[in-house]
Amino acid sequence: MKNSFYPGLFAGLFLLFTQIAQAQSFRDYSHLDPDQLVPKNLLKEAIAYFDSHLEKIKNQRLMGVIDFKQHNSKERFYIIDMESGRVETYLTAHGKNSDPDYDGYATKFSNTPDSLMSSLGFYLTAETYNGQNGYSLRLDGLSSTNSNARARAIVIHGADYVKPGKKIGRSYGCPALEMRYHQDLIDRLKGGALLYAGLGATSLF
Repeated sequence: MKNSFYPGLFAGLFLLFTQIAQAQSFRDYSHLDPDQLVPKNLLKEAIAYFDSHLEKIKNQRLMGVIDFKQHNSKERFYIIDMESGRVETYLTAHGKNSDPDYDGYATKFSNTPDSLMSSLGFYLTAETYNGQNGYSLRLDGLSSTNSNARARAIVIHGADYVKPGKKIGRSYGCPALEMRYHQDLIDRLKGGALLYAGLGATSLF
């Protein structure tokens, strides 16, 4: 009996670990963005990072994607409900020096302090606070292109200059939101949600 117990135990554990690994390898994200609002390349990249770093992402209910390729008059901040798949869209600002021509398009990005530019890459949302811009949400950069986000005070906050129109105002690098939405969005995103700021691919068709 002694000789047969341990091989059986190891075989059972191996089967269990195999089943867990298979379950993790076949997570289904096909329900996300049924209306295909999010640029496909950004959604694919965000899902890949989300799936590979679940242990880091404490708030897995929502995921944010920003497409800085689009004009700032477009609702280019996408909030994805990871359970229902539904996507909400919002206006967001980019950094003053990311748009030197002030034409509404961000063309330059930086991770350098005092650059007044937006940064591309993956972020985790962190804690909230009340500061110069009111109720705000700190961001921690996870990429080499945004690793200084906290030191630069790149945060999500509301701003009067973010409102529907032909062109919205520019921030000091923060993805600022409309005042009427920022508090609700901050409360839903806080506590470790994934945010990805990138450049959507331009379709030729």
